[in-house]
Amino acid sequence: MNSAAPLVCLVTQGHLASTPRLLKEADALVGAGYRVHVVAGRFYPPVDPLDREILAAARWAHTLVDYRGGPAVFVRKLLRRAARKLVRQAPFANVALAARAHHAESLHLGAVAARLPASLYLGHCLAALPAVVNAAKTRGVSCGFDGEDFHDTETKAALGEPASVAAARILQMNLLRECEHLTAASPLIAREFEKSYGVKMTSVLNVFPRSEAPAAPVDPGPISAERPARLYWFSQTIGPGRGLDAVVAAMARMRTPVELHLRGMARPSYLTQLNDHAAKVGLARPIRYLPAGPAAEMARFAASADLGLSAEEREPQNRDLCLTNKIFTYLLAGIPQLLSATSAQTALAPELGAAALLDDLTDPARTAQLLDGFFADPARIATARRTAWELARTRFCWDVEQEIFLASVRRLAPLPSSSPP
Repeated sequence: MNSAAPLVCLVTQGHLASTPRLLKEADALVGAGYRVHVVAGRFYPPVDPLDREILAAARWAHTLVDYRGGPAVFVRKLLRRAARKLVRQAPFANVALAARAHHAESLHLGAVAARLPASLYLGHCLAALPAVVNAAKTRGVSCGFDGEDFHDTETKAALGEPASVAAARILQMNLLRECEHLTAASPLIAREFEKSYGVKMTSVLNVFPRSEAPAAPVDPGPISAERPARLYWFSQTIGPGRGLDAVVAAMARMRTPVELHLRGMARPSYLTQLNDHAAKVGLARPIRYLPAGPAAEMARFAASADLGLSAEEREPQNRDLCLTNKIFTYLLAGIPQLLSATSAQTALAPELGAAALLDDLTDPARTAQLLDGFFADPARIATARRTAWELARTRFCWDVEQEIFLASVRRLAPLPSSSPP
């Protein structure tokens, strides 16, 4: 790598394994000729093995900020508690207090990042926004932010906490305009940021590189009682608010032999709730729970499924606006998918054509009829799988989408002429 190439520092408060979007950016930057350093959090031990797998293959440097315990972490948590009590009071409603109120480690992440002589700092997740702005000011360079979510309405829990709402609003109102590079994970998220904060964001979709796809399309074979149709869903955490209850209710009404496969780290209380719901509505086959795995393997894990599930709910608003990585993982895997009729997914569905079924999931009998009709038509299934495979190679892949991201970075941190284009 060219030692004269600019150093780009990417920052997130989350684990590496929780931020596949950041990882794609880091790899793209290295491939383009930049030096890259990632600053990320470490706080949830079950995710450590996934982080280690990522780091074993990483071509970029890293610093993991451990906030599992210790005196300094304890003090920062106490300061956060105080900040959350004060952040809604006008005399104290400033950026520094809002940063502490939003995340105990936000300012500390910025101090860690500022030790690196970067030419550009890029933040992922809201706690990283004040971190990169502060680091960039310390170094006298540019910064940027990726709006993977619309943070004002990101979770129902946050919407119910006035301190969280106030802190998020203060941070975004004051700091987004400090960023010269702004991206969003969907066109509707970008539009909402512009409406709320007057900033223009470029949409960069949650797509994945062709290298993560299976080597060839997978044919799972005909559906029968012995080989039921596999409906597949994945996330880092299996929990409520992701449309799974509605899917189970529809599956229970299907004539087609069908089985639900869920991959991720499970919340025991939610598994009990979901299993009880499945029994109540009469789901014929038990739900299969699969372990979490590396982000780079998700498309290959999905490839043998008959249908992917992108069953987002419309509340909170962020879920209605987002286009999740599931959508594009299923395309890369070469499998069709069921899209719930959120605003963002409804807008995307025409671009996916035969590769997607769209339904609002409010009427289990109607959804069951839609799915039965699909699985009863082998020619339609074959067309759907072929369409998904082709879309992921010609349009919805990181090999194409990364150029939008890299163009913005090159504008702020030009490569020397001897670096790769």
